[in-house]
Amino acid sequence: MKTTLRMALAAALATGVLSAAPPVTAVSTTAEPPRYVALGDSYAAAPLVPPPDPADPMCLRSLSGYPRVAAEELGARLTDVTCSAATADHLSTPQHPGTAPQYDALTPATDIVSVTIGGNDTDVFAEALGCVNVLPEPYGASCAQENTADGTDEVRARIDAWAPVFGTVLDEIARRAPNAGVFVVGYGNYLRPGGCHPAQPFWKQDATYLQGVVDHLSDALRRTAEEHGATFVDTYTPGIGHDICAAPADRYIEGLPPTRPAAPLHPNASGARAIGAVLAAAVRGADTALPKAS
Repeated sequence: MKTTLRMALAAALATGVLSAAPPVTAVSTTAEPPRYVALGDSYAAAPLVPPPDPADPMCLRSLSGYPRVAAEELGARLTDVTCSAATADHLSTPQHPGTAPQYDALTPATDIVSVTIGGNDTDVFAEALGCVNVLPEPYGASCAQENTADGTDEVRARIDAWAPVFGTVLDEIARRAPNAGVFVVGYGNYLRPGGCHPAQPFWKQDATYLQGVVDHLSDALRRTAEEHGATFVDTYTPGIGHDICAAPADRYIEGLPPTRPAAPLHPNASGARAIGAVLAAAVRGADTALPKAS
C-alpha cells in the first residue's frame, strides 16, 4: 500500500473516524480523511437500490452501493463516479451528456481507488439474459451448447482477448493517481452449481456455465491486478449461500424477477453492504502496519 494511504487511514483511525483502539496522541487530529475514488459499472453503481444518487441520474447510481459502504467503514471522503452500463471506454470518454469521463475524478491526492469493470465490455451479462429459459428442456435452447458448439467457448475467448485492455486501465489509474492503493473488485456469486430451475429461469447446464463465465472474468481481473500491482477483492466467497437461488431474504444478488429493490442480476442493498465490508477489510489489510478497525 502506498505510504500516503497508510498515513491517511492511520490518521482516520486515530481521530476516531474508524472504530479502533484509543487514539495515538502523536497523530494530528486535524488530518484529512483518505480520499477514495470509485470507478466502474453497475455492479458498483447498484442501480435501483434506494436511495438514488441525484448527482447523475442517467448513471442509475445508488447512494447505498458498495463504494459508499466501504467509504463509511474507512472514514474516507468518497468520489463515486460509477455508472451503470459503463465499459472501459467510459473511463476515458463521457458516457452520457454532462457525465465526465470517470478517470477525471483521479488526482495525485487520491489515496484509494476501487474499480469493477469488464462485464459490459465482454457482454457477459447480455449473455446471461440470452440464457433465460422459462420452460423446461427441451423447449428452448441451451446457451452453454450454443457458445461452445465449435469446441471453443466464445464468451471466455472474448474475456481473454479483453484482459490486456484492463491492464491499460490499471496503468492509467496508476498514472493519474500514483499515490493510491488500487483495489479491483471482482464479480460475485450469481448461480450455484446446477442452478434452481424453475425458481430461476436457467437450465441446469446453463446455470453452471454462466457462473463459470463470471468466474473466468473475475479470474482475468485477478491475474491482471496482480500483474499491475493492484489488489484483487474476491466477492464470490462471501456470496456463497447468497446467490439468486437463495431465499429472497438471504440473497446478495437479485434474480429474475427481483424480489427486493435492485436491477436483475445485480447486488441488492444486502449485497452492497457485504461487498463494501469486504472491500474495506481489503484496504485495511493491504498493509500489515496499518491498525485494523474493530
